[in-house]
Amino acid sequence: MDTILSNGHKKNNMVDSGYFKKGCNPFAQTGRSKLQNERASLNQQIIKEMRMRAGAENLLKATTNNKVREMVVLELSYVNSNLQLLMEHLEGLNSSVEVYQNVEETSSLPLIPMGLKETKAADFSVPFKDFILEHYSEDGSNYEDTIADLMDLRQACRTPSRSDAGIDLLSSYFSQLSFVENRFFPPSRQMGIFFTWYDSFTGVPVCQQNIALEKASILFNTGALYTQIATRCNRQNQSGLESAIDAFQKAAGTLNHLKETFTHTPSYDMSPAMLNMLTRMMLAQAQECVFDKIALPGIKNEYFCLCRMAQEAAKVCDVYSVVYQSMIQTPVKDHVPFFWSAMAQVKTNHYRALAHYFVATALLDHELCPNDDEDKQEKALSQLYDSMPDGMSPLKILKSKDDRKHLGKAHLRKAILDHEEALRIHNLCRHVKKLDILREILQAGHKRSLNKYSEFDSENDFVDFIEAPQIIAKTEQKAEMAVPSTSKVKLTDFFQKLGPLALFSAKQRWTAPRGVHITPQEGDLGFTLKGDAPVQIQSLDPLSPAAIEGVKEGDYIVSIQDTDCKWLGVSEVMKMLKNVGDEGVDIQVISLMENTVSSMPNKSATYCGGLPKTYSMICLAMDDDKIGKTRKVTKKLSFLSWGNKNKQKTASTISPSSAVTRTLPSKNRLSTAFSNTDSSLY
Repeated sequence: MDTILSNGHKKNNMVDSGYFKKGCNPFAQTGRSKLQNERASLNQQIIKEMRMRAGAENLLKATTNNKVREMVVLELSYVNSNLQLLMEHLEGLNSSVEVYQNVEETSSLPLIPMGLKETKAADFSVPFKDFILEHYSEDGSNYEDTIADLMDLRQACRTPSRSDAGIDLLSSYFSQLSFVENRFFPPSRQMGIFFTWYDSFTGVPVCQQNIALEKASILFNTGALYTQIATRCNRQNQSGLESAIDAFQKAAGTLNHLKETFTHTPSYDMSPAMLNMLTRMMLAQAQECVFDKIALPGIKNEYFCLCRMAQEAAKVCDVYSVVYQSMIQTPVKDHVPFFWSAMAQVKTNHYRALAHYFVATALLDHELCPNDDEDKQEKALSQLYDSMPDGMSPLKILKSKDDRKHLGKAHLRKAILDHEEALRIHNLCRHVKKLDILREILQAGHKRSLNKYSEFDSENDFVDFIEAPQIIAKTEQKAEMAVPSTSKVKLTDFFQKLGPLALFSAKQRWTAPRGVHITPQEGDLGFTLKGDAPVQIQSLDPLSPAAIEGVKEGDYIVSIQDTDCKWLGVSEVMKMLKNVGDEGVDIQVISLMENTVSSMPNKSATYCGGLPKTYSMICLAMDDDKIGKTRKVTKKLSFLSWGNKNKQKTASTISPSSAVTRTLPSKNRLSTAFSNTDSSLY
């Protein structure tokens, strides 16, 4: 059987302490690291220009001097021009897909990965140690190494390796954040730790004291890392394609989980509309890899094989068409790189052309023979279309040579037009034009269709012209979202020495540990114990020495003879108290207090499943011309005036003062100035 389409074929200084693994060397000069370093540098330049624009706009409002106003307007035009150039440069970085592709790829269409969000360093040391002393009544200096481990883990997450180890690293930190949130972030006040993350599409920073921003950004980077792993897979073999499909499906699942869990996110790249588009794009790329896997052995010039591949190609076309429609919707279209939308259009037309070419080849190269299964071929042909061309039926087409030829040529004409449209769009985007392999594949498909059409060319083409019907999309393996499993990641609470989280958390309040010396009377301590760790005192005899010394019903025992027993159950504590002599024993107890402190005002936050979800009031618009008239504009504050705001009041997400406010809810946040000296190395 002929084949019409062939398949084209030092150990790092890493530490594994049981707590975390370090990330990649941030100074490694790989193509990927250079891109991330350049992204970090661009973020700082964008911040500088936006601060200048904020100051100029404030001056423009404050001055009445016409000459000064003219100078400020001129300066604003320069700043806006620089911002536009920086944005175009950032879009170029998001379009640099070639450095993420597998080096062995020679005949596959390039796939689109996502870049990682950049962040600034965060210092947990002082706030955590102060909180441990204040809330847990322990010496915070005893936890310096633990806090340093957590900060090292966060630093490592800024440069995760493009492998399963990198995914495990991000998953470990994300899980630790749940522990940290419960241990150190009370509902009654802010901790004074600012989390700063940069939008991956606009470079605009978002700064909050809400740990939800940190968790959402880590989830985003986990999804982005899955896309980079997928594009790195070798799509010239079966295992590589299966790995790519799995990684893209996990990326889609991660991004969808982010969209559903953190519905009101404070940056464009994590907005519901953008995440919805990204999820669809990852599923489309997974479906494209499914097509490649089926076509890997080569597409045989056989009737049923061609019909099957036509529907597979139509499926890829359909999913990319949905992706493109998502990209051109507001507000996604204002921030998605033009390269991405161009690639979606190119692939939509390319795979539609392939579908029509396969059907044309099946009709033109294979006549119904006496030995063929007529019913089976008729069924296969009828399943290709929703409706047949006028005056035609599947059996009539199969039996009539002229009808097969006319319909086959109609499909070829459609294939040629779609190939030409793909090449036209390819030439419109300068970043797409740089992809030589893409141009070669598109030109080869166009030439193949032209050559096929020339074999059946005749003078009466226009007389017998019919329109090719649309091909029904169908696949044997539909790409679906997959939720990554985190069970393989061994996780230990860094701060487990503080005690069981069910009791020793930031939400609970209790008295400071009280030292009590108790002496048994006739071997009886005057109370019994109950519960899991830590054990609780019950059935207290009010006349016993323990009660006289200050022990209360319901107290928790946290220490016996200077031995910490927060994690000990009833049996272990009973063993320690069993052989107490007449000299007595020293214990420490705590009493749980009623939570009378109300939570901070949270008017702008929404809750789902008990998880706070934030949405920035700031619309970080870069172009004033794009601001709709229906948006409510509030007074713009200078970035220098952040320190004058009342810290007890909620504030919007940190953003340059030229931002525009929408009438949308916002999480409690305090403003701060940004430093342009800290860059994230990758």
